[in-house]
Amino acid sequence: MYFLGIDLGSSSIKLAVLDANTGKSVVGCTVPEHEMIMDTPQSGWAEQEPEQWWNYTCRGIQEIERKGFDLKQIKAIGISYQMHGLVLTDKDLNVLRPSIIWCDSRAAPIGEQYYQEKGAAFFQDRVLQSPGNFTAAKLKWVQQHEPELFDQVAHMMLPGDYLAAKFSGVAQTSKSGLSEAALWDFKKNNLAEEVLNALDLPRAVIPEVVANFSHQATIAPQIAECLGLSKDVAITYRAGDQPNNALALNVNQPGEIATTAGTSAVIYSVTDQDAFDTENRINTFLHVNNTETQKRNGVLLCINGSGILYQWLRKILSTGKDELLSYDFLNAQAAQAGPGSAGLNFYPFGNGVERIFNNKKSFSGLQNLDFNRHGATHMVRAACEGIVYAMNYGFEVMQHIGADGHSVKATKANLFLSPVFREIFVNTTQTTLALYKTNGAEGAARGAAHGYGFYTSLDEAAHGLELLSTQEPQPELKQQYTDLYQTWKNNIQIIE
Repeated sequence: MYFLGIDLGSSSIKLAVLDANTGKSVVGCTVPEHEMIMDTPQSGWAEQEPEQWWNYTCRGIQEIERKGFDLKQIKAIGISYQMHGLVLTDKDLNVLRPSIIWCDSRAAPIGEQYYQEKGAAFFQDRVLQSPGNFTAAKLKWVQQHEPELFDQVAHMMLPGDYLAAKFSGVAQTSKSGLSEAALWDFKKNNLAEEVLNALDLPRAVIPEVVANFSHQATIAPQIAECLGLSKDVAITYRAGDQPNNALALNVNQPGEIATTAGTSAVIYSVTDQDAFDTENRINTFLHVNNTETQKRNGVLLCINGSGILYQWLRKILSTGKDELLSYDFLNAQAAQAGPGSAGLNFYPFGNGVERIFNNKKSFSGLQNLDFNRHGATHMVRAACEGIVYAMNYGFEVMQHIGADGHSVKATKANLFLSPVFREIFVNTTQTTLALYKTNGAEGAARGAAHGYGFYTSLDEAAHGLELLSTQEPQPELKQQYTDLYQTWKNNIQIIE
């Protein structure tokens, strides 16, 4: 049997078809060819057009067919998506405004206002964190600043919910999605209606809530015909990109850890506790396999400026050239500079407020720049070091609340393609890194197969997952990177 996985990111949309019998992806694609546009109407804002996501998804399905795969063989669809985004539609599923996506900072003051007014205990006892800059706070921003538009809202959805609704014509969200929105009550195990009431938000805009793995909806007949899919195709899985990345790597049990360094950088640890950080520097969400009888949460740290910093460097260094330099070229440049980048520090905090600083801004950019000493090689390596150091800053917080571990799994993709980045990572975090051949789209396809019932467990769903390599800290580098990290950490400057 074959299952389609769709991974909706902020840079691109990946699609993969999984042969569930072998556990291997048989065909896939990434659309568009270059990074999707992220609109920034004001400083700290970040928006994308949901219709664009749908158009690219359709293009990706057509590309899979052009590669020779018979789309009629697909039994079910799984969707992974960029977390915390807000999509608003009317009752006919027409989009009312651009999506306010994950790295948009405009709602952070609103989340902080209600956190202070209601008190830390009110929110941490229910949603394990501040409303911060999550989807609920973004919804409140629209209510306050665009009241006429808000009056037209019938459905509040996360980005993946919107894609699923375009396939099925039915507005839905998931339990883990509500936790990403700071709208899941971890004690009562249901929608956090007390938080909705505290923010004076209407219950009516929350769509039907479905389990992450389930027969959630069937594709609409007209969509099936238009795309060339079977009319019986079901949506059987949806999850945010980081829980899904963990699923793709078979990180589903307490103590297991996954990481990724795409547009943002994340470390994600599974726990069976309602763990939270009292300072809200890291966050806790429902993991995909949480049930009423088996608690599974994901503790997550996120650094906004990761791959997007690398993307920025690529554009800057390509100025005046006919084509953009390749990321392989940047990786080679980083390898030409030694550890510490000749004293150059890079602080990767230029993509909105950072959760690890409790939604405050920090100095972002280069420190100790010497025009006579530093070149492009130092700048690229310093960026890699700064990203890892920022990840480790959050990892230390995770360890304080019990999310500890000495082995981390990652997909061999994005920044983990760089040997320099991997060296910095293992020696700074002092963990063993296991690299796998997979991606978010393949993970979503595995989730779809499990939700359909083909796989009876998530361990079975990991059938065919290929380990490529492992890398351990080097004794001669561990202390060097420990010292470099401490110097970098001591010079963090919170500016707002």
